[in-house]
Amino acid sequence: MKFFIDTASLEQIREAHSLGVLDGVTTNPSLMAKEGISGTDRIYKHYVDICGSVDGDVSAEVIATDLKGIISEGEHLASLHPNIVVKVPMIRDGVKAIKHFTDKGIRTNCTLVFSAGQALLAAKAGATYVSPFIGRLDDVSTDGLALIEQIRLIYDNYGLETQVLAASIRHPMHIVQCAELGADVATCPLNAILALFEHPLTAIGLEKFLADHRKASAAAAK
Repeated sequence: MKFFIDTASLEQIREAHSLGVLDGVTTNPSLMAKEGISGTDRIYKHYVDICGSVDGDVSAEVIATDLKGIISEGEHLASLHPNIVVKVPMIRDGVKAIKHFTDKGIRTNCTLVFSAGQALLAAKAGATYVSPFIGRLDDVSTDGLALIEQIRLIYDNYGLETQVLAASIRHPMHIVQCAELGADVATCPLNAILALFEHPLTAIGLEKFLADHRKASAAAAK
C-alpha cells in the first residue's frame, strides 16, 4: 500500500519524505487555507513547490464545479508539473470532466466519494484514483471501512484499474485496516503515520537493551 500525506504544509511533507516511506501528497482548499495559502497564483506556485518536495503523485484540487470550469482549471493544474493529479469532486460535471481528462491522458483523483455506486461511476469514467472518505462516514455512524471493502470487491470483480485511495484517515488503525482490506493508497495526516512507529513493548524492549548495555559496559570498565 502506498502512503500519501494529506496536507499543504511543506514542512510536514519534507518530514514525511525523510522517513523514506512517502509515495505522494493530497491537498484540498481547506488544507491550503490552513497554511495561509490563498489567491490563484500563490496556490499554483505552492503546488509546484510541493511537487519539488516529494517523489510521486500530488493531487491538486479544482475549485470550479461546472464542466467548463473544471476542464479549464484541471488542464492548467496538470500543466504545472508532471506529478500533478487533478482532483475532481464526485458530481455529475466532475465525472464528465474525468472522462474528458482520461481521454486526454490527464490523471485524476475523484474525491468526496461516500458510496460504492459513486466509486463505480468514477472508475467507469477512467479515474486514476477514487477517494472514499472513511472518517467522515464514521462520523455519521456509517462503517467507512466497509465501503473500502465493497469498492475493492467491485473493482476486482471487473478488473477496474482505478486505485482505491482511502481518505479521511483519523488514526493509525485506520491505516492498518485499510491495508488489510486491500486499499491501494492511504492518505493520512502526519501524526497518523508517525503513530505507526509507536508500541509500548518496543520502547520497553529498547530501554532494556540499552540498560543491559550500560551494565555490561560498566562491568567491563572495572
